[in-house]
Parts: sequence; structure tokens; C-alpha cells
Amino acid sequence: MSRSVARILTAALGKSQYPLFDTSNRYGSLAQLRIAGFGLHGQLDGWLARCLSTALSPVTEQEQRALSLIRNIGISAHIDSGKTTLTERILYYTGRIREIHEVRGKDGVGAKMDSMDLEREKGITIQSAATYCAWKDKQINIIDTPGHVDFTIEVERSLRVLDGAILVLCSVGGVQSQSITVDRQMKRYNVPRLVFVNKLDRAGANPGRCIDMARDKLKLNVAAVQIPIGLEDQHSGVVDLVARKAYYFEGPKGDQVVEGPVPERLVEEMEARRLELLEKVSEVDDPLAEKFLAEEPVGAEELRAAIRRATLALKFQPVFLGSAFKNKGVQLLLDGVLDYLPCPTEVVNEALDLSADEQRLTLPCSPSGPFVGLAFKLEEGKYGQLTYVRIYSGTLRKGDSVINMST
Repeated sequence: MSRSVARILTAALGKSQYPLFDTSNRYGSLAQLRIAGFGLHGQLDGWLARCLSTALSPVTEQEQRALSLIRNIGISAHIDSGKTTLTERILYYTGRIREIHEVRGKDGVGAKMDSMDLEREKGITIQSAATYCAWKDKQINIIDTPGHVDFTIEVERSLRVLDGAILVLCSVGGVQSQSITVDRQMKRYNVPRLVFVNKLDRAGANPGRCIDMARDKLKLNVAAVQIPIGLEDQHSGVVDLVARKAYYFEGPKGDQVVEGPVPERLVEEMEARRLELLEKVSEVDDPLAEKFLAEEPVGAEELRAAIRRATLALKFQPVFLGSAFKNKGVQLLLDGVLDYLPCPTEVVNEALDLSADEQRLTLPCSPSGPFVGLAFKLEEGKYGQLTYVRIYSGTLRKGDSVINMST
């Protein structure tokens, strides 16, 4: 799995500027990496010296432990599929906000991620918004992206720097035009993804049809890891096919997740769907295929590990179910983000070394390595210009100066 580093930042010392990396982008998705010399002054100090004195080295065991607790994800979908509503619930259940506000809230507050007055007035997302939260023992960095085709460049910029993503589908509309565009962008940047079929509370909800459309229109190898307990106004929870358990979401805001036995009327369907899940995953995962062909029982942890391997290899996309508006299924989706999406060290970022005849090299995601980052979004606010940066290697500290030489 190869990821792109399309433009690499450079450093400045005083009034003179020395390119640490070549920022040309002649090769499309791959950046050109050039380690600079010492320049005219002969001696370097400060931030640039720190970068040049540190060669590319593998991630240490301590760094690996710290980075394994991080997930960088985006939420993308067609317009009105429930992306911002889903993000609002994620922030609430992780404790980042104390109250839930709707996209078109009557209280005049609006969703947390819609910061622009126009977004709250129209009830749509216009620009990407970034936030973070903590779930269990891990930190999740989230980018909520627009659904309108007019703002698709915002989605492009975001997916370019993400390690994983959630593709939201409406259970009534299924795969729509912008769903196809977003999926194509995810494939372009090799982004592992989960699929969340939202709005199971709506009339006409049909998650099975959504899964069939994802296979037919998006050409994805998908299978449900859950089945719904009721649909439309009868939707009350989901059955986890991996663990063979039922989950209900109680309380006025669905914050009480109650685990229980699978209803008898759903046991047969659960086993049939679990068999389908095993077949789909075993087609792309050899260890699971051996057990499946030998007709050996597959436990929850074994199946969960196989789904993770297949998802990270971009060969499988697990499907989660729920209703963000009715506060159902979001907590289990967060568990899926931790279980199946990669941490930064599980994603390969490549560059071309110009000093070695443009030889490909892998950039280890090491905080102690040379600084490599991508400024992927600029935002003008009341406090001036805000620059969003994805760091692929090294560390950016307060007071450091970074200049993009290509501009």
C-alpha cells in the first residue's frame, strides 16, 4: 500500500532560504526528495540542522507504541448522507462536546463542525473541518468533508493526507453520484475505508440494497459486519456478526450501550450473514481461507484480525449499520475505527531521492527523523491565516519556521 507525499516543505534560516527537499511534483503522486547541502554559510544550526543531522531511520519501539494509539480519519459521502451529524455524535460520545446540536438546529447553534454562518444557514458543509477526540485508549483525528460536488476539492485535499476513512451511505438513497466520486478519490490515494450505512430509521431503509450497490457500482469487496434489529421506526439496535452479540442503544441520546443475546428470530439470518462475511474475507486473506476451507470454527478475535489485514491491504471494506440522527450504532463504528483502520506507521509513504538517481525510498513515520510535511489546507479566519499540516516524519515545534519553496 503506497501513499503519496505530493509536495514537501522546506526550511529557512534568517534571511537565507535553503531547500531541504525538492518541492517539484513532476511525477504526480510521488514527491521528489532532495537532501540539501550545507550551502554558503557552511554551518547550520537550529531547526534545519536538526533535520539534516538526522538520517532516515526506522521507527523505534517506543515511537511505535505511541503512534499505534493514533488514527487519522476522514468522513466523506454524498450530500445529505449524514456526515456532519455522524461527526457530531462522535464528538458527543467521546466527550468532546456536552450537547448535541443538529445541522439545522432550531436553537440557532448548529452542528459543531459547521463553523461558518452560511453552513449553519443552509445546513450544508462547505469547507473541511478538522477536530480530534479520544475513544477508549486511542486518539482519533477527524476531518469532516463536504458532500456537494462544488466543494469536491476540499475532499481531495483531505483524502490526500488521511490514513483511513469512513464512507457514509444513505440506506434509502444508496450509492449516489458523489459517493462514486469520493470512492474514486479514496482509491486514488489508497485510503483504507469502512462503510457506514446511515439513516436506518428512515422510511424505505434497505441496507442490503446499499451493500449490493457498493459491490456493483463501486466495485468494492464489501460485506456487513452487522445486521439491523428492526428498520425504519422499529430500528432499535444491531447484531454484531463477529462476536455474535446484540447491542441496543438506550437513553435519550443513545449513550447507554446495552449488550444482550441475539433475538431468536435473527439467529438464522445472523449465521447466514456471518458465513457470507467469512467467504468475502477468506477470498483475500490466506490464513482465514485455510481455516474456512478446513471447516474449522473461526473465533471473534481471529475474524477481527483477518478483517483488519484485508482492510489495510485495500482488499476488503467492512460495512457498519446505524442511524446517527437517532443515536444508534455510532459507538460500535468507533470501535471499528480502532479495530480496522491503520495507525500512521501502518501506511507506507514514498518519495524519490534525487541524489540517488530518483530512487524510491520509504519515509518512516518517525518523530525523531528529518521533517517532512505537507501543508494541505489554508484557511483565513478572524485570527489570520491558519495552515493545516500533515507531518509524515520529524517534529514541528513552536517557533520553528517552515517555508514552502514552490510558492
